[in-house]
Amino acid sequence: MAIKIIVKDPDPVLREKSKPVPKITPNIHKLLDDMADTMYDAEGVGLAAPQIGILKRVIVMDVGDEHGLIELINPEIIEKDGEQFGPEGCLSIPGLRGDVRRAERVKVKGLNRNGEEIVIEGRELLARCIQHEVDHLDGILYTDLAESMYRTPEDSEQDEA
Repeated sequence: MAIKIIVKDPDPVLREKSKPVPKITPNIHKLLDDMADTMYDAEGVGLAAPQIGILKRVIVMDVGDEHGLIELINPEIIEKDGEQFGPEGCLSIPGLRGDVRRAERVKVKGLNRNGEEIVIEGRELLARCIQHEVDHLDGILYTDLAESMYRTPEDSEQDEA
């Protein structure tokens, strides 16, 4: 397990489409572990493989709810409904926030680290996180969808530190 360097915008890898994982191997297990370590170290709630420079369809999330750490390989959103509008940030775009319109509830299917298909339903923050991370796998950043962008005072202070 290791903490990886998070790729920052405008690195072109963030705009590329990730490839499906054809087979779950020990390298995929290591990738999942490294991504979780990196996400927690950066105090994020989600991380997609392209954010550490790896173009594979792999995401990890932990929004602090009953789901705990979620690991998804080849995730696919299969249902969306409702609407929410609110702030998002991104570990690959430090110091900025933006207001983004997303589905309020989503259902996503993918594989867990054992190759078993799982389905997760998320609402509110988890739904937002799922959509944000799946977008990363398609080269889409939240800034492409934001209706407004702004710096927050705490971000400005951290940028200067």
